[in-house]
Amino acid sequence: MQADTYRPIPRAQLSALLAEAPKAELHLHIEGTLEPELMFALASRNSITLPYADVDALRRAYDFSDLQSFLDLYYAGAGVLQTAQDFEDMAYAYFERAAADHIRRSEIFFDPQTHTHRGIALATVMAGLEAAIARAERELGLSIALIPCFLRHLSEEDALQTLDALLPYRERLLGVGLDSGERGNPPEKFARVFERARALGLRIVAHAGEEGPPAYIWGALQTLGAERIDHGVRCLEDPALVEELRRRQVPLTVCPLSNLRLCVVPDLAQHPLPALLDAGLKVMLNSDDPAYFGGYLGANLGQCFDALPQLDASHAYTLLRNSFEASFASPEQQAGWIAELDAVFARFSAGAAR
Repeated sequence: MQADTYRPIPRAQLSALLAEAPKAELHLHIEGTLEPELMFALASRNSITLPYADVDALRRAYDFSDLQSFLDLYYAGAGVLQTAQDFEDMAYAYFERAAADHIRRSEIFFDPQTHTHRGIALATVMAGLEAAIARAERELGLSIALIPCFLRHLSEEDALQTLDALLPYRERLLGVGLDSGERGNPPEKFARVFERARALGLRIVAHAGEEGPPAYIWGALQTLGAERIDHGVRCLEDPALVEELRRRQVPLTVCPLSNLRLCVVPDLAQHPLPALLDAGLKVMLNSDDPAYFGGYLGANLGQCFDALPQLDASHAYTLLRNSFEASFASPEQQAGWIAELDAVFARFSAGAAR
């Protein structure tokens, strides 16, 4: 089906349509789903004292000036995760929210080094995440895959050691990614570790072009062999890069509320999403670190369409279909979800015609 089929759907129905439509989420840090209430509960369970009086005080700390100010709190918050049960509880809480948002496929990031550097065994992390995934697939019907990310503010040698530590779990991992602070940490810094990951048959994604310049997107594509670019919003500063991304249909996993909270854009009304779509780029929306940025995938979609009146049902269809096509799920799985998506849009379109 073509997105143009759905232009007659009234804008007043977009909120209900966006809420009900099936979705995939491809840019989600599981540690970034740790809500303040659960953070306090885990701190109490593990006899950890947080430097905040209560949940409200912690939420007030979520006033970030840039990516690094967020990361400082993010890494501190992860300190409450001590046992496999902690990781399971955190991940399953996200999966319940994902199911409520009608997410069918979730390819989640996790940061092994965040935990191993504070003395938590990788086996503990994996046991908790795997238990949550098994429950969510069984009880919620989700399709879930794991992508460990290397922390770019650490050395490539550290990343290589982490890749070695992940090898016993190779069959449970979809790919590898690159995250953390972009500034001063270009993709080229990690050429060897990604070359090795590719040789192992792992899919390659990388954060680039949120705070970092367009050159970091080029580096992720050319040096790391990235198949998806996480964020990528600064590509619009380089017309040649836009053409390359358009020609190759490289997916961009854009995270609007993250861009807003980290001051990449001053408000959602000025978000470059319409320009990215107009340029023919393969964009979809995601929630990144929703506990810190004020909303899960449904909220990112809803708030974007509220703030950007030039977006209509055809754009919604494109974004949602892109999310399935950009996933690393099998073609058969993708086709099934897209058929479900088509059915929802057809029903709303038929209702609008009456």
